[in-house]
Amino acid sequence: MAYSRTRRFWHLSLPIAPIGSLAKMAAAAAIPWREPALPKGLDREIERHQQASEIIIGWVQAGAVVLFAIVYTLSPKAFPAGTPFEPVPWVLLFYALFTAVRLWLAYRGRLGRALVALSVVVDMAVLMITIWSFHLQYQAPPALYLKAPTLMYVFILIALRTLRFEPGYVLLAGGCAALGWMILFLYAASEFEGAMFTRSYVEYVTSYKILRGAEIDKILSILVVTAVLALSLARARGLLARSVARERAISNMSRFFAPEVAEQIRDAQEVAENGRGVASHAAVLMTDLRGFTALSQILPPAQLIELLAEYQSRLVPVIQRHGGSVDKYLGDGILASFGAVAPSASYAADLCRAIDELAAISERWRLERESRGLPAPAVGIAGAVGDIVFGTVGDATRLEYTVIGEVVNLVAKLEKHTKQERVRALTTRSSYDLAVEQGYRPAQPAEIRRGAAIDGVANPVDLVVLAR
Repeated sequence: MAYSRTRRFWHLSLPIAPIGSLAKMAAAAAIPWREPALPKGLDREIERHQQASEIIIGWVQAGAVVLFAIVYTLSPKAFPAGTPFEPVPWVLLFYALFTAVRLWLAYRGRLGRALVALSVVVDMAVLMITIWSFHLQYQAPPALYLKAPTLMYVFILIALRTLRFEPGYVLLAGGCAALGWMILFLYAASEFEGAMFTRSYVEYVTSYKILRGAEIDKILSILVVTAVLALSLARARGLLARSVARERAISNMSRFFAPEVAEQIRDAQEVAENGRGVASHAAVLMTDLRGFTALSQILPPAQLIELLAEYQSRLVPVIQRHGGSVDKYLGDGILASFGAVAPSASYAADLCRAIDELAAISERWRLERESRGLPAPAVGIAGAVGDIVFGTVGDATRLEYTVIGEVVNLVAKLEKHTKQERVRALTTRSSYDLAVEQGYRPAQPAEIRRGAAIDGVANPVDLVVLAR
């Protein structure tokens, strides 16, 4: 088989020339991948992830430069005397410099879309030039490099682009790889003298003959893998957008509902409808700012809202810390439940522990405001256990999760009754006894007031004072 060495160098620039023709593909990849609108803020989160991914990609590329340099140094070479230059060292030097600049830009967050696209093109061009140089290194016909296993590195480069989470760059990488291999195939065919093609696989692997089907299979494999990865990435990105939007909606709902209620809405297998509820034995708590109605008539609106915000910001975390769920804000009142939204084996004990801490914190808050010369209302607190129904009320246009039951009415009346008893916190004797059974340990002996007549309650009720 005759092969002219001199002709090899006349066409040295041919594999480099396609880089210019790939500029249009690079520009296309620089355009953001079209997809359904992302939730506000998610695009910024993804962009931060993209920047971190480009740093990872940069370090992988730096490792590839080192690996190729080691392999090239250790591999046998047979360049003829008078060779103008060995292409691989120069290509690796260029790629090392390009990778260093790329990493520097990635760390500074200045690696724009056009530069990322150019990086994809350069990655594939460097790999194809390296493969192309094999026939020079081993003084063989160009058909030699068509059998090089180094082609498999294109799949690594394509897979790396999935880290950026934008299918457009995966398509660009795969397109460059397929186009590059097509150019190498055509170049090898044009440089071969004599009967260059064969249909025998055995002759293909044991000679410099070219098997068209094998090269077409390689190109098709690159394109199919690219398409599958791009499609998977597009679907994953859409799923991410929907998942983040859902979690963000739950997070927003948690500002309007108790977190446990928001989770129930999220995890519900069916669409919530009015008229559905679950009966249980639970505890109900109510707090109220005393004298708020009079204050609302004399305080400016801004100061009034500031007062409410301070009050709620001090008390609500205590309720939640003890396992309670805020049901609603009743102007200056707070209605909460224990064991209704999320079942609990210690709902009565949780209620009494919460009341103890609420009483202490609300009193410190009152004294703090008093020391600042601000209106300092006391807080009335009451709680009790009983049968409740937790569920949805409202109509088709607006639903609300709430607790209803006789115990809710009792607690509201108990909170008002704290004024008559001249105490800050009350519960019923039966609720207190159950709390003790569930592990509640009061800081001081219980003060029991038997047979209290409560407005709106038919029969006298034994009460326990939890805070004077």
